[in-house]
Amino acid sequence: IDMYVEAMFDLNELLMSYGYQPADKKEQHFTNMVDKATNRYFPVFEKVLKDHGQDFLVGNQFSRADVQLLEIILMAEECKPDILAKFPLLQSFKARISNIPTIKKFLQPGSQRKSPVREEEVPKIIKIFY
Repeated sequence: IDMYVEAMFDLNELLMSYGYQPADKKEQHFTNMVDKATNRYFPVFEKVLKDHGQDFLVGNQFSRADVQLLEIILMAEECKPDILAKFPLLQSFKARISNIPTIKKFLQPGSQRKSPVREEEVPKIIKIFY
């Protein structure tokens, strides 16, 4: 579980920082982010699901790794809605995990999944991190 979660941190950071990239770097960041997601990270998780044939990443038991992967998928789709087009097992995984009752409730509009980015805050964030 820890191995999978740690493996997702780099992609998570790319996805989280996308909205805060300076205008002159945003397109390059997007290209890099999509490339890493579709050529490095998602193929690995697609293979894991295919190789063991279970519903979850580790054994056949829901874990933190599944929650983290779902969040990565949702964040990636916010940036590029068709990013899972070549990953049918990840599409099924997303649907399956999203329909767990407590997660389904959490993902409803108005939930506390994440606070919206306030446009007036973006320049301040860019100044701090870049």
